[in-house]
Amino acid sequence: MAASAANPGIDARSAPTRSAPLDRRRMVAFICMVFGMFMAILDIQIVSASLAEIQAGLSASADEISWVQTSYLIAEVIMIPLSGTLSRILSTRWMFVISAAGFTAMSAMCATSSSIEEMIVWRALQGFIGGGMIPTVFAAAYTVFPPEKRSIVSPMIGLVATLAPTIGPTVGGYLTDLFSWHWLFLVNIVPGIVVVISTYLLVDFDEPDFSLGKTFDWTGLGFMAVFLGSLEYVLEEGPSNDWFQDNIVLTLAILCGVSAVAFFYRAFTARHPIVDLRSFRDRNFAAGSAFSFVMGIGLYGLTYLYPLYLARVRGYSALQIGETMFVTGICMFFMAPVAGFLSRKLDPRIMMGLGFVGFAIGTWLVTGLTKDWDFWELFLPQVFRGVSLMICMVPINNIALGTLPPDRVKNASGLYNLTRNLGGAVGLAVINTILDNRFDLHFARLRESLTWSRSSVDETIAGLTSKLQELGSEAGLAALKTLSDIVRREAMVMSFADVFYLLTFLFLALACALPLVRKPAPSAGSAAGH
Repeated sequence: MAASAANPGIDARSAPTRSAPLDRRRMVAFICMVFGMFMAILDIQIVSASLAEIQAGLSASADEISWVQTSYLIAEVIMIPLSGTLSRILSTRWMFVISAAGFTAMSAMCATSSSIEEMIVWRALQGFIGGGMIPTVFAAAYTVFPPEKRSIVSPMIGLVATLAPTIGPTVGGYLTDLFSWHWLFLVNIVPGIVVVISTYLLVDFDEPDFSLGKTFDWTGLGFMAVFLGSLEYVLEEGPSNDWFQDNIVLTLAILCGVSAVAFFYRAFTARHPIVDLRSFRDRNFAAGSAFSFVMGIGLYGLTYLYPLYLARVRGYSALQIGETMFVTGICMFFMAPVAGFLSRKLDPRIMMGLGFVGFAIGTWLVTGLTKDWDFWELFLPQVFRGVSLMICMVPINNIALGTLPPDRVKNASGLYNLTRNLGGAVGLAVINTILDNRFDLHFARLRESLTWSRSSVDETIAGLTSKLQELGSEAGLAALKTLSDIVRREAMVMSFADVFYLLTFLFLALACALPLVRKPAPSAGSAAGH
């Protein structure tokens, strides 16, 4: 009797899905939303490549300029899980229109900033308002389109979510070198206006439910904001401030822990919590979110590591780094339709396994890193990275969101995207900490090995001194300084290689964890796709 009672509900949901065509209006509307999401994600990395130019333009200190990024990330990480509730209250249309319009307006304000204080305020508002675009697009992909069309829309959002942060340094380098840092923000204005107008005219996916606003959990929002904001700050600033040796980091870490307990208590006891955590009861959503968390480490971690190596070791400018890094973006672009095709033919777990192993191969190839590595040495690892990102992202998206009931997708999309962002934040914090610790270890060992009793050391000092003869009596000291710089450089290269070893084992561990994922049932996908 239970089965027969359930069948009418399933038929009622799946019948419209099978008969509803993929009309051109909805696809155009969705593409406009995807472009808005692209701008929001791109704006993180496009600015990170040109912080030095912004610092000079605003006469900011080294400590102050980091807040251009930190304020954006803290505000965005609060909005992402909140977007599910707001989207149900306002509807997809108005949620996205407000987010895109606010993001565009704040971009204009950032470009006109005359002080670092103004820039920090506008960046925080830009991240908070614009952060609603990303999960709204993911939710639309899994509620508007039928399951048989996900091989088209899922690669589209997967490509944007991974391509935007990858090409950010390239775009930022070009804009800053050709024009000025102001264009990092001005470039958003015309496309942003187009996205706002097109979304207002074309998007009609659902209706607002203003009655939900009467039960809005303001207390839960406060706890969540303090919890996620403190966590993001600790992860961003901890590595550079020696973690808990810094009083502000320690205070916010304690505040993060206390507010986290209060938030989760509120989420499980409130009648209408600000974030519904019940989606994690779904085994595939929980597994997909875990994989998304680790993919955030790989996505943002490698986007950070390659440019850092090229800048610190090779001495590249932002433009040269972008020209070296474009390989990954090209591979991802051409791999997107292939990933969509494979998602129709292969078990998603097999696709994910191929992607994780490909990622591991790409990072393993870089464990042989030396000071001389350039475009061609990094070419193959970047190819593996670009191809593997697309092969992984499409099935992870489908497994996490494609099996949920439609009424939970909006809220779950915010949680799912939050895991990727937190994975990136945790990954960068861990990577920076490991780089610092391993650099200290390698530098100490290399320095201990440089004793006067070794003939190779004497020969190196003599060779450097002869090259610096024009300095006269200072040639010996200059030779020692040059040798110290060489040791520091080699210790840095070795610490980079250690991080790539760690990432290799991490991705192999993900491949071994795939048996925890259930293959999505066709009926579950049908229920979710209308």
